[in-house]
Amino acid sequence: MRSYDHPNLFNFRDLGGYRGRDGRTVRWRRLFRSDSLSRIDPADAASFTALGVRTVIDLRRPREVARDGRVPEFAGLTYHHLHPEHAEWEDATDNDEPSDARWLANRYLDLAYGGAAAMVAAVAVIAEADNAPVVVHCVAGKDRTGVVAALTLAALGVNERDIAEDYALTAAATDRFTEHMRRVNPEMATMPARYLMSPAEAMLLFLGDLHRRHGSVRAYLLESGLSEAHLAALDAHLLEDPA
Repeated sequence: MRSYDHPNLFNFRDLGGYRGRDGRTVRWRRLFRSDSLSRIDPADAASFTALGVRTVIDLRRPREVARDGRVPEFAGLTYHHLHPEHAEWEDATDNDEPSDARWLANRYLDLAYGGAAAMVAAVAVIAEADNAPVVVHCVAGKDRTGVVAALTLAALGVNERDIAEDYALTAAATDRFTEHMRRVNPEMATMPARYLMSPAEAMLLFLGDLHRRHGSVRAYLLESGLSEAHLAALDAHLLEDPA
């Protein structure tokens, strides 16, 4: 099962099942992506803890954590706050870019370079088998989470089209997420529409940019500080031979 129905989470899904390197498949129930886990309440607790999650990677800005809180402190759960440095979107210098997909891809490049230390740290946590199952989240589970998910899946050899289509699944959660956020934060009503988009093309452009600059996503990760040992560990515990 890819998507999970938690009453107060709108974009929680499994990253397993995709075909990766050498025909192997990404294991199910080892790596999840989500919108903010700060919204977990008793209605979600049973379904969340049933997944056996050991590790949460929170990619939100410190002020977002202070504003909304963090994941509840369930027994046996390890929490990592790994904030990738990146510019505020409203301060972007290319806000006249006519293509929404290109504009979003530019934001993801900002995350990949300005926030490289946190991106690499997140993949390193995911690579350690003892940390699994892992949930990666930000606020909407779209952008920061989408970049970490894309880097991890690409490092595992998953096809870029599959990665982009997984990213685009967020669109199904956008209406519920936006409705909730507008109730708790009225400023959401004035947010530019492109901020909430998740077109597959944006992820394809971003991954294509990394390939042109580095040759591969694995090369980008290595050049940004990830070790070969982490890549080997990532393959070893997240890829399995097809049944």
